[in-house]
Amino acid sequence: MFEAGGGARRMAEVEGLVREWKPGRLLVGLPLTSGGGEHDMTRRARRFARQLEARFRLPVELADERLTSAAAESTLREIGRGGRKHKQAVHALAAKLILQSYFDESSGR
Repeated sequence: MFEAGGGARRMAEVEGLVREWKPGRLLVGLPLTSGGGEHDMTRRARRFARQLEARFRLPVELADERLTSAAAESTLREIGRGGRKHKQAVHALAAKLILQSYFDESSGR
């Protein structure tokens, strides 16, 4: 999971993981409006995906990430880990939800 911003540092982190894990593809969460429309963060995510594809020569998939943060916050709140101090846990769980959703959709194809 990588947050927006810090381009060079973020790319170095990705490079380290790509070397270690040797994935066959990469997955980038695509932030959309609740109605499925695009906004500034959507364009930034698409640009990041293109940069990853160019740099690592790997296919990059985009996964709809609508409502994953809300679902993660709700889940963590239920176990007493809600609120601002658990922001990183929310992001980590949201990333897991995006990945699980991608796997669920891929298995149905």
